[in-house]
Amino acid sequence: MEYIDLKIKNKKSGRGMKIAVLFFAIVLVVGAVLWMAADSKSKPGAVKKNGDTTNESIEKVVENLAPVATSTKENEPVPIKPAVADSNKPAVPAEPAVPAIKEEKPPVAKDPVPKQEENTVKNVPDKETDSIRFVVAIGGGDIEQVAENLEGQGLISDKTAFVKAFDAKGGENIEPGGYKLSTGINQSKIIETLGNKPYMEWAVIPEGLRKEEIAQLLTATLGWTQVKRDKWINTYTAMKFDYIEGVYFPDTYLIPVDEDPLKVAERFQAKFNEKFAVYLPEFNQQNIKWTTGLTFASIVQREAANKADMPLIAGILWNRLEANMALNVDATLQYVRGDTGKGWWAPLALADKKLESPYNTYLNKGLPPHPISNPGISAIEATLNPAKTDCLYYLHGKDHVTHCATTYAEHQENIEKYLKVD
Repeated sequence: MEYIDLKIKNKKSGRGMKIAVLFFAIVLVVGAVLWMAADSKSKPGAVKKNGDTTNESIEKVVENLAPVATSTKENEPVPIKPAVADSNKPAVPAEPAVPAIKEEKPPVAKDPVPKQEENTVKNVPDKETDSIRFVVAIGGGDIEQVAENLEGQGLISDKTAFVKAFDAKGGENIEPGGYKLSTGINQSKIIETLGNKPYMEWAVIPEGLRKEEIAQLLTATLGWTQVKRDKWINTYTAMKFDYIEGVYFPDTYLIPVDEDPLKVAERFQAKFNEKFAVYLPEFNQQNIKWTTGLTFASIVQREAANKADMPLIAGILWNRLEANMALNVDATLQYVRGDTGKGWWAPLALADKKLESPYNTYLNKGLPPHPISNPGISAIEATLNPAKTDCLYYLHGKDHVTHCATTYAEHQENIEKYLKVD
């Protein structure tokens, strides 16, 4: 009996042990689950998406950010890695691509020359040395004015004493240009420096010249050799198709006498880009390519008797083009004929009108392939804003007035009336 009771007790005791073990296992599982949930909330890199919490590594998060392009080689194109789409986010339809409006712009010269302080008197310190560029303006070489500028710049202390010392050494008016003066230089050295040739010279380029005429002026101003002059005409101003003529802007330049002719060409091109850029939006609005507008303006520049006549000449020439007429412009023939010993723009001979050339606007309709001169702002503005007229013909009378006509018969009458020799 005792054996039976003991056996029953042992069975009950074993069953209780199993229940205890099972309960302990359940507690362990629940505890582990709760610990893991708490741990996931505290870890960096957990990204919440649509209410779910998911562990992601920092690297995975970085991959989903906007990529940043890097390169170890200068100017080497860097492939951009596309961002990975989030599968949990609803797809957003891409916006339709907007076609870019192409704007006709004149090419910018490579390494354009920085803008110069032209037509002004500014004395600029040299950052690399203690020297100062002292500028004497065109027409500003009077010693009294120069002394006042020197005193204003702190280069001398007494302008009256400087003028007396300058006169005592037999000095005259100072040549316009740029001079190198050092800070702390004494009065005698300043007088000596200003008595020598400047290291920068003023170059005044009138409107309407062809590049050969500009080269002649630069040769005289900067002391170029014939080799440098020819290089400027045939090489440095012929390196780009659209920059053969018309982009050597007429202006007043202060140029170092030792500047390379290529840099001089780039200086002129940079000035053209600066000045012409203002008019690009209007050329685009009128659907005129910038090279076409520049060529047209170069003809207006040569054909007009003065700036006041330019809008009328532009209106007549536009009328001829729209009527599909030949332009019949003498200036284009003068350009292709060149200088035969009487000047670049000497009157034409009858034989000149038979010259075989795309610049012959008597034989060919439309515009020549390039500008025939380097026009100024007035001619460019007249091209964009021509006078409204029905005239198709014009002449410059002996009375220094431009007379226009709507018919050829009327034009012949004007010839008899305003050009007939008494």
